[in-house]
Amino acid sequence: MFTGLVEEVGVIDSIERKRKSVIFTIRAKETARDIRIDQSIAINGVCLTVIRWSRRKFQVQAVEETLQKTNLGELKEEDPVNLERALLPGERLGGHFVLGHVDGVGVVTKIQTRASSWMYWFKVPQRFSRYLIPVGSVAINGVSLTVARLQGREFAVSIIPHTMDVTIFRYMKVGDKANIEFDVLGKYVERLLKARLGAPRKGRRSRKKS
Repeated sequence: MFTGLVEEVGVIDSIERKRKSVIFTIRAKETARDIRIDQSIAINGVCLTVIRWSRRKFQVQAVEETLQKTNLGELKEEDPVNLERALLPGERLGGHFVLGHVDGVGVVTKIQTRASSWMYWFKVPQRFSRYLIPVGSVAINGVSLTVARLQGREFAVSIIPHTMDVTIFRYMKVGDKANIEFDVLGKYVERLLKARLGAPRKGRRSRKKS
């Protein structure tokens, strides 16, 4: 589990394609100091497992399912990526609960420059728009953010200067794809309501026609 607070921007050092999976070697001076094999780490919001480690680099492997649902398959060598190590018990939860289970990919449709911030607009597939609510939580490339505007399939988030400085938002442009994870609470509520509404009511019996 993660919080959506990016710890470091790493760099894709090398990419090795193995059957239908991809092994990424990532340079990350700070993050690599305190990570070990088998630990989880979020790469652009995608929870992956460390399979190799050295003082300044580590490796993770993304399989078919992950590559289909995220933008990791489009990464190239020297591309920057957001990194966050798993949440430790007892730490402050500064963002929101982020599982690293990306729901799908959104596309940047507009970037508005304001006096002290930037407004980034994203379009998501229609089936995901129901998970968006005004001032609700959403994770974009692993960054915990708040929905500032909502128009159908499009939503906007406000990026402050600090977030711009410490994440890959500063490299993003219109047309770029981003990993989107919607608030898990909404998905659980939807699932429970579907089960409840679909279950037969107690005391109701079907009557046979004579």
